[in-house]
Amino acid sequence: MVPPMKRAAWSLALAWHFCLGQEVAPPALEPTPAAEFPDLAVAGHTITTSSSRQFRISGGEPNLRSSMAFLAENVKADFLALGQEKDQWKVPISLMLHGKQGDPIPRRSIVIDLQWGEDGFKLNLHAHLAQGVDQARLRSALLATLLYEKSLRTIPPGPLEERLLVRPWLVEGLSEMIEWRRGNSDRRLYQSVFQAGGLFDLEEMLDMSQTEFDESDSVLRMGFRVSACGLLMALLEQPSGDQAFHAFLNEAAQFGGDMPVLLRKHFPGLNLSKKSLEKWWSLQMANQSRNTLTEVMTIQETDLALTEALKLRFRDEQGIPRDRDLSSWQELATLEESAKLPSIRHAEESLARLSYRCFPSYRKLLSDYQVLLRAMIQTKPKIDISTKLRELEESRLLMNQRGERAIDYLDWFEITRARETSGVFDDYMKLKQRLDQGLMQHQDHLSHYLDRVDRLYQR
Repeated sequence: MVPPMKRAAWSLALAWHFCLGQEVAPPALEPTPAAEFPDLAVAGHTITTSSSRQFRISGGEPNLRSSMAFLAENVKADFLALGQEKDQWKVPISLMLHGKQGDPIPRRSIVIDLQWGEDGFKLNLHAHLAQGVDQARLRSALLATLLYEKSLRTIPPGPLEERLLVRPWLVEGLSEMIEWRRGNSDRRLYQSVFQAGGLFDLEEMLDMSQTEFDESDSVLRMGFRVSACGLLMALLEQPSGDQAFHAFLNEAAQFGGDMPVLLRKHFPGLNLSKKSLEKWWSLQMANQSRNTLTEVMTIQETDLALTEALKLRFRDEQGIPRDRDLSSWQELATLEESAKLPSIRHAEESLARLSYRCFPSYRKLLSDYQVLLRAMIQTKPKIDISTKLRELEESRLLMNQRGERAIDYLDWFEITRARETSGVFDDYMKLKQRLDQGLMQHQDHLSHYLDRVDRLYQR
């Protein structure tokens, strides 16, 4: 049992952590003597310890505590992989689960606090279960806690001269960078932000408070997250990026000055000019918004790109290249032989690039257009160019119509048959998830031992 005085102190702590109403941003982190708050382990709560022993999970059901321990270790593994670091933790982290589903919703569902005592610092991450577990928010909170832990490793336990603060751009940028490296991020988000010229000024993004971020709409939050990820990736691209990134993260939570000063301290290559940081940021955003050869376009995107590709390039009287539609193909006959091939080369190269990413049903059409282009520069073509051009245009129109009809049919099917689904696809997705989970390589000692035993039996 908890002594009455400690029970009262613990109730007061919970009242400070969780109060009813609207979600508000957490304050900067300031250490509290551990003697003022009883340890949950002392209070009779069952504790689940993670594989690295850094995380201690209390509250909730046993299976929930186990899944939270697994989630915390996964977040830490992703975090360490960003800077290619080894696990060298010093400050333990307690994940405390409070309440249950159906309880009154608190103003702050996730809160981080810091304690210190004779044995050093201890970080506490409180999560209220009134609305269940929001894994996205919990992942962000775990990342913030790990950033605090890095800064606390070299600080003697006790009151701090300045409060610790992890800024939103760093947490959101790290979260998005993890998703990007896993292949779960959408490149189109980066394209939208880049094409819009950026939604945030650099200083505006670096100075945004947690309250301002929480009060933003979903579009601005996603643009903020994508922009922050682009900046962090630009930092990693600098010379000795991994080591500099590691040193920067060690100091990020305890640095109270202007963030560009800290960035230039650890990334001296950014000192070339006042605009150098913005330049690297813009270049990284442009690189992330670029489509890869394996990304397939939709029917509409393919047709639009095909329209842009099918251009003949003529030079005017001043020698300046001018693009014309294929309907001007008869003008090729007036050109000298040496000028005919350069006139179609741009279209041929564009079609070749498009063939890697076009909607699959368009590949035959692109091949036919390439044959047509070659016929246009021949003195005596073997095909009727006007007729063939008209046939290809009709094929494009038909493919567009079929694509629109297919989308309309799928929309109609979803609306009218949504209650009659067999559940087969859901079962398939669940099976796929179970198989994927089975292939995950755990890094704890027991898993390594079982892997060695399995290899012995397979000899």
